[in-house]
Amino acid sequence: MTLFLNGPVQNGAFTFAGRPGKAAGIRLAEALNQLTDTRPAPHLWNTVSLDGDLRHRTAAATVALSRGQWERQELTAKYAPGPVPAAGLLTDTAPQVAALALQVCQELVADGTLALAPVKVRLCLGCGHMTGEVHHACRACTTGAGTRPATRQLLVYDRPEGRPVLDRSDFHATRASLPAHLVNIAHNVPRRLVLSRTRHHGISLGPLDLDDMVLDPRLGLHLAVLAAAAQRGEDRPVMTLTDNAAAHVAAYGAPVRRWGGMQLRYALHGRIPYDEPVLRRLYEAHRVTPRLQRLFTEWYLPLCAWRERAGITPARLPALLKFLRRVDLARPAIPADEVLAELRRSAGAGDRRWVMDARMLAHALAHRTKGGSAAEPPEGETDAHPALPPLALREEAHR
Repeated sequence: MTLFLNGPVQNGAFTFAGRPGKAAGIRLAEALNQLTDTRPAPHLWNTVSLDGDLRHRTAAATVALSRGQWERQELTAKYAPGPVPAAGLLTDTAPQVAALALQVCQELVADGTLALAPVKVRLCLGCGHMTGEVHHACRACTTGAGTRPATRQLLVYDRPEGRPVLDRSDFHATRASLPAHLVNIAHNVPRRLVLSRTRHHGISLGPLDLDDMVLDPRLGLHLAVLAAAAQRGEDRPVMTLTDNAAAHVAAYGAPVRRWGGMQLRYALHGRIPYDEPVLRRLYEAHRVTPRLQRLFTEWYLPLCAWRERAGITPARLPALLKFLRRVDLARPAIPADEVLAELRRSAGAGDRRWVMDARMLAHALAHRTKGGSAAEPPEGETDAHPALPPLALREEAHR
C-alpha cells in the first residue's frame, strides 16, 4: 500500500502558528493517508543543518541541553498550543534512520554505487569546517580567517553516464502531469555529488572511516522517508514536497529511491497563501464557521496545492472557498463504496482531478466526516488538542 509522508521539514526558527505554510506537506500527506484509510504517519523533520549548529551553539550559552534535547524542545514548540501529533515525530538522526543509513551506505559502497574518494576542498583556517570545493567565507564560525586548500577522503556519488537523475517513475503523478521542467533541472547537477559534510549534528560516518563527517542531509531526508515506510512494512512511500525542494534534493536521492524492494516517489505541491489578508477577510465577510475554516485551511487547500503545483494565487481563494462550501452542503450522509473505491484508485495513481470534481469531493468529505480516521468535530466544538494550530489561533496570536 502507498504511504504518504511529508518531505522532512527543516527545524528552523519558526512555529506552525506563525508560518502555517510550513505544514502544507504534512497536511497533504495526512489528507491522502486518511482518504486511503492508511493510519496516520509520523511527521518527518530535518535536524542536520548548519543553521541548527549555529542556533544550538547560541542556545547552549544559556541553557545546558544536548543537541538532541534541544532539537526535541524546538520541535515540540512548533506545535504549540497543542501537543505533538499522536503518530509521533521522526527526525533524520533517529536511531532507526541512522541504522538504515549506515546499512545502505555500506552496501552501496560495497557494490560501487557510492565510493570513498579523495576530493580537493577548502577548509576554514579558523574552525576546520569544510566550506566546499571552491573558496567562500566560512559560515560555521565568525573568525573570518579565510580558507586553505586540502584533499579530503569523502563519500561521493558519481552519477552513471547516460542515466537520468529523474524519470517519470520517480513521481506520484499521471503521465499528463509529469513535471518535465524538474527532470531537466535535475540533469544539470554536477556529475559527482559529495555526500559527507562537516556538521556538529548528524549521522556519523565513522563506520566508513570518516570520523569527523556526517551524512549529507539531502540524502538523509530520503532515508528518513524509507525508514518510516520500513517501520510500517510499506514498500511504496510517497514524499510530499514543493517543486523547489525537489529540485534541490532529488539528485541526492537517486542512489536510494529504489532500495531493498522499496520505491520512493515524489508528490509535488505548490505554495498555499495562508498569510494573505484576503483569507481572513473572506472568513469575516462570508461568516465562515470555525468548522469550515478548519476544513478549508487544513484539508482542502493542501489538496488544491497538490492539484495546482505552481501554487495557489490569492485571487483563487474566493472561488475555492465557494466551491468547497457548495460541495460541503451537498455531501451525502454516507459515502458510496464505489465512489470511495474510485477516489482511492485516483489517489493511489497520483490523479488529482477529483479535487475539483464536485461529486467525488462530496464523497471524500463524507468519508472524512463520518468514516475517516480524522473525523470533523460537530459544529460549535473544537478539537481539544489539534495536531497543528488552526489559522484562527495564528490570527489571534498576532492581533
